[in-house]
Amino acid sequence: MTAILTLTSDHIAVAGAGLLGRLVAWQLLRDGYAVTLYDAGDLDTPPGAAWTAAGMVAPLCETAISERCVYDMGRFALAQWPHWLEALDAASLWQQTGSLMVAHPQDLGELTQFRRDLDHALGGTSPCQTLDDREVQRLEPDLAPGFRQGLYLPDEAHLDNRALLTRLLDEIRALGGECHAHCPVDTFPGEVVTAEGRRRFNLVIDCRGTGARQRHPSLRGVRGETLHVQTDEIRLSRPVRLMHPRYQLYVVPKPAHRFVIGATQIESEDRSPMSLQSSLELGSALYTLSPAFAEARILEQGVNLRPAFLDNLPHVTQREGLITANGLFRHGYLLAPAVVCHLLAVVRDHGDRPFADTLAARPPQENVA
Repeated sequence: MTAILTLTSDHIAVAGAGLLGRLVAWQLLRDGYAVTLYDAGDLDTPPGAAWTAAGMVAPLCETAISERCVYDMGRFALAQWPHWLEALDAASLWQQTGSLMVAHPQDLGELTQFRRDLDHALGGTSPCQTLDDREVQRLEPDLAPGFRQGLYLPDEAHLDNRALLTRLLDEIRALGGECHAHCPVDTFPGEVVTAEGRRRFNLVIDCRGTGARQRHPSLRGVRGETLHVQTDEIRLSRPVRLMHPRYQLYVVPKPAHRFVIGATQIESEDRSPMSLQSSLELGSALYTLSPAFAEARILEQGVNLRPAFLDNLPHVTQREGLITANGLFRHGYLLAPAVVCHLLAVVRDHGDRPFADTLAARPPQENVA
């Protein structure tokens, strides 16, 4: 017989301890709610995309290939992240040094087309700056010579995502949050079901990403691959993107001479290790950015699935006792602040909801049973 535990008032369950789940749990604990956080994996080294990700907050880089609302929510993130990090006593995790886009001489058309697409999307008002070869070298001296042109996006930022996730978990525990690792759940209005039984809550917030496929049959996983390398032979001050007809490789600097390298998404739900071809392509492109990367040590090959709906936009659905938030796609750190602030306004029943028209749209084929 399934056990039923009746809990005290103002007790909220958060299913999924990725980026959304941790931010929501932390904020609700600060509000005085009792919070129980569940995750199917490990909490200290989480298996989700938020741990594998590069941690870029780059709305301009995404604008040319995404909906306008992605840019608007990204601008919101640029304003919100510093406040949250200050509250976490973790301001050093935030680096707002812009992004640099470069291309080899034979691929300069990719930069030109990106600039045109960006100006079209934003009505010619973007702060994007075109650089010549000397300006590129001045901005990032350790890049290989020969990049005759670049685009500088000065407002963009990146953060140390793994340190952030660790800091959030520490704060959740310090505030009295009840945390359950290696605990798969199923969510229902006002209830969470685990292998040990059923627990009742005033509210359940489901942020499980691809783990919530049963609730959102239209949700899909989009494969992403990253290399984590380490070398003290090169220094970068900001994310650098290499534009290419087949991919946009990005390199993001991390503490301790680490770099995260990745490319665009792969429409596959395969979680198997990275192929030799992918590894060679990423490594070769990295080497062309700077031959100094040749001696970099590969620390990790990351493969993960990003949760995405058919429109590749996040959505928040709501009914009595249950709220679900999902579909960050490959924009986790870019869109999370908008989604979290919307969630908090729903729970508190007050506060601004500037992106309600986008986030509150019901994804197709949602299973509300």
